Amino acid sequence: MAGLGWEVAYRTLDASFPAPTPAAREQARQVLAAIPDDGLVLVDGLAYGVLPELAEAEGRRLRLVALVHHPLALEAGLSPERAATLRDAEVLALAQARLILVTSRFTAALLAGWGVPPSRLRVVEPGTDPAPTAQGSGSGTLRLLCVASLTPRKGHDLLLRALAGLREESWHLDCVGSLDRNPAWAAGLIRLRDELGLAGRVSLLGALGEEELEDCFGGADLFVLPSRFEGYGMAFAEALARGLPILATRAGASGETVPPEAGLLVPADDPLALGQALRQLLVDPALRGRLAKGARAAGLCLPTWQDAVAAFATALEEAVGQAEQEAKAATQEGARRVLGEIRLNSSPAHDEMTQQVVGMVIPEVARDG
Repeated sequence: MAGLGWEVAYRTLDASFPAPTPAAREQARQVLAAIPDDGLVLVDGLAYGVLPELAEAEGRRLRLVALVHHPLALEAGLSPERAATLRDAEVLALAQARLILVTSRFTAALLAGWGVPPSRLRVVEPGTDPAPTAQGSGSGTLRLLCVASLTPRKGHDLLLRALAGLREESWHLDCVGSLDRNPAWAAGLIRLRDELGLAGRVSLLGALGEEELEDCFGGADLFVLPSRFEGYGMAFAEALARGLPILATRAGASGETVPPEAGLLVPADDPLALGQALRQLLVDPALRGRLAKGARAAGLCLPTWQDAVAAFATALEEAVGQAEQEAKAATQEGARRVLGEIRLNSSPAHDEMTQQVVGMVIPEVARDG
């Protein structure tokens, strides 16, 4: 953004979002209160969706823009009551946003179905860095790769149960992703892996650095992620960029991110269908080859981070322009009442302000796109 002439100020929110502590809510209130009137504020959806009262209180004097990765109510493992509470809160909060940025057409359509005006929704897909084509394991044991934090939504439990029925095939699964997002769930997955007799065939590697992660991608033969919901699926995009055949679920935006020529998609929360697709991919190298070719072609068409930043800036400029039009209309109406119609021009100070944005973000530990 800075390279496009924007002045960006970051304000880090507490990592407890989207289940904020009272102290986290108060810190968010203080952050917003300190921003001058008419400031353009981009708020991470992990926080924005649970702050409807704050959005209502500040939405009149600030230009609030929400960045929604996926609706909070669709996180797996929530009780019906908790999901309903989150949905109500997010809908109320989004009603105060000048603009809502989402990462997929699926999420845009979903929010529109919740009553969010389509005119305030903009799709900006995340960028993906160009990457070398994966070379694979080069051995008789196929290397499966899953990249996702260990949380209920990502479906590691389904994957373990599906693989338990494929012991006769030659494979090893590497799971890369934080074990700290949901420690109780991660501990349960470790117990499940061991109970299924897969301790020697499934490695839970935790969060890795960039070089280690690149090594995992480069040595993989198949990418597998049976999510229960995805708002976009950045890990799928990373796999496409490296030409890896993919096994995914038809959950949320996964079907948009993973084209049919690049992977197999099965129903969500269906370990039987997942196991059947896994067996098909494990025993059919020609199928894996065709999907790998399709994945590489799709990966070359993904937006780069430069593309994504440009689209992001264009969307923010829309929010700025909309606010300017509203301000001019209000000022012109007042001028008509007092002096008759006059012509208004933007002041240099106002033009400078339109290129400033405050980003309220959650620490990286709380993200998993």
